[in-house]
Amino acid sequence: MSGARFQTGCELTYQVTSPCAYIFNVSVVGNAFQKIAGEQFITDPPLQVEESRSPTEDKRHHRLLASPGQLKVKYAATVDLSHHVEEPGAVSQTPPGEVPAEVVPYLYPSRYCESDKLARLAHHEFGKLQPGFSRVTAICNWIRDNVEYLGGTTNPLTSAYDTATERAGVCRDFAHLGIAFCRALAIPARFVSGYALGLVPPDFHAYFEAYLNGRWYIFDATRLSPQTSFIRIGTGHDAADTSFATIFGAMTMTSMKVTMELVSGDAPQFSTGAVSTS
Repeated sequence: MSGARFQTGCELTYQVTSPCAYIFNVSVVGNAFQKIAGEQFITDPPLQVEESRSPTEDKRHHRLLASPGQLKVKYAATVDLSHHVEEPGAVSQTPPGEVPAEVVPYLYPSRYCESDKLARLAHHEFGKLQPGFSRVTAICNWIRDNVEYLGGTTNPLTSAYDTATERAGVCRDFAHLGIAFCRALAIPARFVSGYALGLVPPDFHAYFEAYLNGRWYIFDATRLSPQTSFIRIGTGHDAADTSFATIFGAMTMTSMKVTMELVSGDAPQFSTGAVSTS
């Protein structure tokens, strides 16, 4: 196990022009590998906030109603983070017939991860490789080598198929493509939104997890931040399930600030091992 303490969070500012209902998904989820030592969710002006946790996926929601005017939302958390790291060669692929019932949905195509459309490409590039952790690593390497990380080249409607065609995107697009390739090869994979150390500029991060050998393992084709610094906000089939803010009403976002810093423990390093979160 590796471990460290971090402080992380975000500040979001909106100009609300008509009554708005907000659902925020920016808070850290507490689980076996990330312990929340303290946190706060504050609005200015003060508003009634309803908190809930998804019954089907690993994420939390804060819901509120805002009147016209300026709205500021601040979330901050202190998190003790640890991961289980294994030798990659020991992590095999779970046969589809042995995938647990709760993981089976992550084998199917989804809105942004059209694994059915990318099956031919996936089998051509990765079908003959040894199943397991090394095959998913090869998928990430292919994305890193063949897709340019370039801001402004995609939009909220861009899918994995689009990224495979255009060969450019950002972390969200890299994650969608990795997920689609995995599912095309009968590897369950899910989208993860989170905080990550050292992103330039600071922002929310997107990566994915693949289900191998009975556990979920972190993968990130962007290589922008050490995987052992990732703090999970939420999981889902793709980005449609993990938007940091879903808003019903007229408003304009005027500023967004995302922060993460190491408080104590060893600075995270890029790992050559298999990093597990469950």
